[in-house]
Amino acid sequence: MENTHKPVVALIYDFDGTLSPRNMQEYSFIRALNMSPKDFWSKAQALSEKNDASSISCYMKLMLDEAKSKNISLQRKSFRSFGHEVELFPGVKEWFSLINKLGDEKELTIKHYINSSGLKEMIEGTDIAHEFERIYACSFIYNVDEVAEWPAVAVDFTTKTQFLFKINKGIDSVRDDKKINEYVPKDQRPIPFERMIYFGDGETDIPCMRMVKQEGGYSVAVYNPEDEQKRLNAEKLIKEERVNFVCEADYRKEKDIFNVVKTVLEKMKSDFDFAELLNKHKKIAENTK
Repeated sequence: MENTHKPVVALIYDFDGTLSPRNMQEYSFIRALNMSPKDFWSKAQALSEKNDASSISCYMKLMLDEAKSKNISLQRKSFRSFGHEVELFPGVKEWFSLINKLGDEKELTIKHYINSSGLKEMIEGTDIAHEFERIYACSFIYNVDEVAEWPAVAVDFTTKTQFLFKINKGIDSVRDDKKINEYVPKDQRPIPFERMIYFGDGETDIPCMRMVKQEGGYSVAVYNPEDEQKRLNAEKLIKEERVNFVCEADYRKEKDIFNVVKTVLEKMKSDFDFAELLNKHKKIAENTK
């Protein structure tokens, strides 16, 4: 009898520098503050160093402080409006339907996830927000008027690895720390690491890219072709065996990253079918004892 079970594959993306050329705050939010990106990030770094605090929490607090001082509304809908101005790399908008179609052809269920140190609320305002199964990213606590008051979730490189296990075990809640530590046999986890592809560009992605690769999945370091240093940084990662592939951040069908993912999906399906065949024959042998 033909197997009708479709294996699930997770494509997990960083956002800033991976799907978008720059940090999402730099497109319209920082401009609204009448600051330069350099001044904003320098101020955030100084706040972090002064308080020996998380750089992620500090940039989020600085967003609140600067917006308040400039009388800029930071309601949830304001963040989404800022997110609507975020630029994407070539081909990103069409990428998801291309990959989903490819998954259908290979009899794979494709799920897309965001794993970012950027802002969830801004990502929700982009044209591609609806493409994702889950957006794991920084977020704020809001008051009854839907105005941001304090960081709710600050995602650094260690938190990013935690989200990989949530995807692996099928845990949707960011808050739930109990389930993630519960033992679940590998063969009962909805999305094994072997069927993950991680896309990232920066230092906060290295632990995730390395983990996915070490656990049998695949990691892709992407770089902006207009930034030579980004290319060198990405190539360094493959030399250090932290990633499997290095590609330009150009997601159009005729480009390298599409061919890489197409080949990886084909291998994942082949590996799944081979494992199913082995299990089938193992059961036959057990039943004939």
